[in-house]
Amino acid sequence: MAISYKDSGVDVERGYEAVKLMRRHVQTTYNENVLGDLGSFGGFYAMPKGMKEPVLVSGTDGVGTKLKYAFISDKHDTIGIDAVAMCVNDIVCQGAKPLFFLDYFATGKLSPEKVATVVSGIAEGCRQSGAALVGGETAEMPGFYADGEYDIAGFAVGVVDKKKIINGSKIKSGDVLIGLKSSGVHSNGYSLVRKLFGEDKATLETYDEELGCKPIDILLAPTRIYVKSILALIEKVKVKGIAHITGGGFIENIPRIFPEGIGCRIDTASYEVPAVFKVMQKRAGIKKEQMYNTFNMGIGMVVCVADKDVDAAISQLESTGEKCVVLGKTIKGAGVKLK
Repeated sequence: MAISYKDSGVDVERGYEAVKLMRRHVQTTYNENVLGDLGSFGGFYAMPKGMKEPVLVSGTDGVGTKLKYAFISDKHDTIGIDAVAMCVNDIVCQGAKPLFFLDYFATGKLSPEKVATVVSGIAEGCRQSGAALVGGETAEMPGFYADGEYDIAGFAVGVVDKKKIINGSKIKSGDVLIGLKSSGVHSNGYSLVRKLFGEDKATLETYDEELGCKPIDILLAPTRIYVKSILALIEKVKVKGIAHITGGGFIENIPRIFPEGIGCRIDTASYEVPAVFKVMQKRAGIKKEQMYNTFNMGIGMVVCVADKDVDAAISQLESTGEKCVVLGKTIKGAGVKLK
């Protein structure tokens, strides 16, 4: 008896249908530099003009086990925003403007409607960051993923004029760290999050007095995309360094932008830590330092400027909708000191 590809679990017709459904979302991200349309073997993007020495900056990332909460709640329209955010928030730290984005979606049995919903979130993230969604891969892998589950990852490329690259090399003792508030847990630390909040659908969708909301609402809140605010800031103010607060929290990520011999002191009382982090610390029974080494603690991005530029930086950031706080200052030494 003949066995077809469809008999083995892969239905190419579903793939064709998925492409049709996602096309309208993808095309909303196009700009004048996109050459061609979805369906070619490669995505084409013309380099922007006006830079003397354009340097490409790339980043790739996924969403991690936050996906579990999308599966549990059967809510798939925002998880794509996370995939984009994790990539574009990284490359904008170097002062790069995102140009284009590609995604990878893999599942055991392809649901055209589900993948199109995920891609609608990816497209929304691209619109928020100004990136064009020029292509991607949808893989149907029977027997490899649990029923109804999938994985997504992304890859972003941006550009910056070489003379305008932000790399932290000019940071010195006495500079100021400004924190841009996060939209929640973002997309890191979910292996611990899931142990603390569990995976029971009924509990996750029941109002929690300590949180002031249903757990699923805050745990699935999409990662904030800071690209447009940061790009507008660096046009107005001399920014010395930018840190995206992802896995490793404050402790790992902030020192990545410092030159040798520079550390920082953070005043953790300078802002109100969101309830979700307080609840997690209480449930986990861990010290403050461990929390700041795992989660963003309510701060998704940290910008370093000279003391004389603080007011101008905060004013500019607030004009683009960011909520800011002065976190602390750089000092001679190494690492992050919390007080």
